[in-house]
Amino acid sequence: MQPASQNTTVARHRFYEDVLAIFMGTLLAALGLALYTHAGLITGGSVGLALLLNYASSYPFGVIFFLINLPFYYLAMRRMGWPFTIRTFVAVAVLSVLSRLTPQWISFGTLEPIYAAVAGGALMGMGLLVLFRHRAGLGGFNILALYMQDRNIMRAGYFQLSLDLAILVVSLFYLDWHKVALSVLGAAVLNMVLAINHKPGRYAGMS
Repeated sequence: MQPASQNTTVARHRFYEDVLAIFMGTLLAALGLALYTHAGLITGGSVGLALLLNYASSYPFGVIFFLINLPFYYLAMRRMGWPFTIRTFVAVAVLSVLSRLTPQWISFGTLEPIYAAVAGGALMGMGLLVLFRHRAGLGGFNILALYMQDRNIMRAGYFQLSLDLAILVVSLFYLDWHKVALSVLGAAVLNMVLAINHKPGRYAGMS
């Protein structure tokens, strides 16, 4: 009997499948983000930077997140191509809108921060997983990290880790240390979701 991976046929996603995936992925991410903002937690990447600036100012997260990502689309186009760049732009725009609307659609009477960290991290991880499998993302630092690696400046993982650590360190000036500790837990859950599920051969579809 041949291994399952040898019998797998790679199917191309249809346009409506990509559209639905971008909506569902950003919907999951927006719900996880709502848990984070209600509990006053932080995360890494461009989402984390936008959250940090939101906590430190009166500007809404959605506007900050959309503007932060604008400089990275040029790098995304050069490294990933136009299809990925367009899908990512749409995903960022939809998440920016949903981040504003979700708190108007749901409310929390009681929300334990540790639950918000775990559930929020899992939801954002699943949202990213859906987007990754349809050749989209939430822009930001991961594109810059890949660009830095291509130019042999720094390995992408180290660069991303350095930026995430910098965001967490700066967040100590605006958040209690236990909120930052819970944020680290949430980031671990998010990355565990991606590490377990986003592997070569685990999913055969392509966009």
